[in-house]
Amino acid sequence: MNSPRQPITILMADDDPDDRLMTQEAFAECRLSNPLHFVTDGEELLDYLHRRGQYGDDIAYPMPGLVLLDLNMPRKDGREVLREIKADPKLRSIPVVILTTSKAEEDVIRSYRDGVNSFISKPVTFTALIDVVQTLGKYWLQVVDLPPDAGEDAS
Repeated sequence: MNSPRQPITILMADDDPDDRLMTQEAFAECRLSNPLHFVTDGEELLDYLHRRGQYGDDIAYPMPGLVLLDLNMPRKDGREVLREIKADPKLRSIPVVILTTSKAEEDVIRSYRDGVNSFISKPVTFTALIDVVQTLGKYWLQVVDLPPDAGEDAS
């Protein structure tokens, strides 16, 4: 695998605009050059992944190689979306990392049972968020070999 790869697109599903902004700033602070896209709820995430509505443009909205998923969102929460992603043969290879304020043991256990790749409780401070983003970047974007074109056959 010596051929250079395009940076994978990261898709974050989170309904809190402050959390989205802080995450975007943490990515910039960590100098992660991966494209970072945002959706605000589970329905919008599924629209993006299934290329529905405004997300039909593959160039403007490339398939993500990694999904950051909040559990508590309106319309369709992250728990339900995770089950749908992992049940779909066209989407299940996309790694999903839960990034949520929940620290409930039941959420952790259920998320792993439903196929999540990692579960991270959102840090309270920006400095701690930078640490989380650096760790995410090192692990998911540098260390791990992700499936080639994860989700690309989802159209």
